[in-house]
Amino acid sequence: MSASIRLKRFGTKKRPYYRIVVMDKRAPRDGKTIEELGYYHPIEAEDKQVLINEDRVKAWLQDGAIVSDTVHRILNKKNISV
Repeated sequence: MSASIRLKRFGTKKRPYYRIVVMDKRAPRDGKTIEELGYYHPIEAEDKQVLINEDRVKAWLQDGAIVSDTVHRILNKKNISV
């Protein structure tokens, strides 16, 4: 199984928020997750948009998890090296 760190969508129409999760890369976007690593609220104020468990992200990257493009940008914004 190859794991992927990506976003899982929640919220209502035009008011999305996302959880940063580890999933099987073949699973659907809103499917079963392996682990939740944080959240991303694009509509919130800049300081409240992102919360990430950095230790768990680094552990999953060590294990070979693939990071999606969007999550890669979010991690770069928070100065977490990928």
